[in-house]
Formats: sequence, C-alpha cells, structure tokens
Amino acid sequence: MQIQALPLGPLGANCYIVSDPDAGVCAVVDPGGAGGELALRLERSGLRVAAIFLTHGHFDHVGGAAALREATGAPVYLSGADRALPPDLTGGPLPETADLREGDAHAVGAVTFRVLATPGHSAGSVCLTVDDGEHRALLTGDTLFAGSCGRTDFPGGSTDALMASLARLSALEGNWPVLPGHGPASTLEEERHSNPFLRQAAAGEAQP
Repeated sequence: MQIQALPLGPLGANCYIVSDPDAGVCAVVDPGGAGGELALRLERSGLRVAAIFLTHGHFDHVGGAAALREATGAPVYLSGADRALPPDLTGGPLPETADLREGDAHAVGAVTFRVLATPGHSAGSVCLTVDDGEHRALLTGDTLFAGSCGRTDFPGGSTDALMASLARLSALEGNWPVLPGHGPASTLEEERHSNPFLRQAAAGEAQP
C-alpha cells in the first residue's frame, strides 16, 4: 500500500491517493481540486481509479469529484446524510454518489477501506481506516486534525456529536497513523496525549 497526500484547492484540503501498486489500482479520498488534472496525473502514473471516497460533503473536499468521476468512471461514495447540505457548502450540485455506511468495507486491490461514521463536523462525516495486512492508516477528514478538530457551526454540525466521534476515535485500539483533511499527519497516540479536544472527549467532558 502506498499513500500520497496532495493539498488541493484554495483551502489546501488534503487529497489522498491510496494505491496498490502491484495491482495498478487506487482510490482517491477527497479530490478537492481539479478532478480532470488529477485524473491525468493518475493515468500517467499507471494507476486506475477504482473508487472515489468523500469523507464529507463540503466543497473543499468534493470539488473535483464530478470531473474525476467523469474522467475515470469510478464510483463516488458519500454518506447519505450529507446529500442534503446546501449548495453553498457543497460548491454546487454533488455528483451521483453511492452510500458510505457505518461498517462498510471496500476492497481496492489488496487494500481494504472500512467506514467509521463520525458525525459532528457535518451530519455525514466519516473516517476511513485503510489496511493491506501489513500497513494501516486512519483518514480522519475534518473530524480530527493534528492538535485540533473540525468546527461544528456549519449546517448539520453538532458539537455533542463531534465529541462522541472523537471519543470513538480515541478508543480505537493501537497507534494508528492519522491522516487528516487539513494540515500535517500525526498519530493517534500523539493526539491522545496532546490534543485537548481528543483528551476532553475521551474523558467524557462536555465542551464549554
């Protein structure tokens, strides 16, 4: 498994290309920039896009999804709870999507993506675990950042739901690499130790 991070768009949202190079396939998580250019880049690298996963429906994460779907034919997956987001948050009409549901597992080559429902930043926010049997990572979208967490003041956001989602992530077994939707990578152990929001959520304390 290889994971490449590409900060895209005016807000620098992290797009992740998760690939199985031996099989020549990949999934794209949150293609927030120019989807057509991204498709050309992947074609030149010899990778076929098998799936496009959206951690939530905000424009800086979904902006390139329609063009990438058109260029590659790959299905786009999004939680159904975020299909009702207003157009000013999605950046316009969303492409046709299939549901991302809690507990779903999607295989892309030897890599398995599993869905964790983590509402709070938006009603349909999800995190994705990726695992190829040797390596693993946790893609957290805008739920968990290095040292911080997602805001909850957009339509569909909920501070109580976000704190419950952060508590769920804190309780995951082991020290996962954390690949967030913005900013640098981290590890779950580092966030358990130093992230005040994750610490507060794990302790069961309400936000002030």
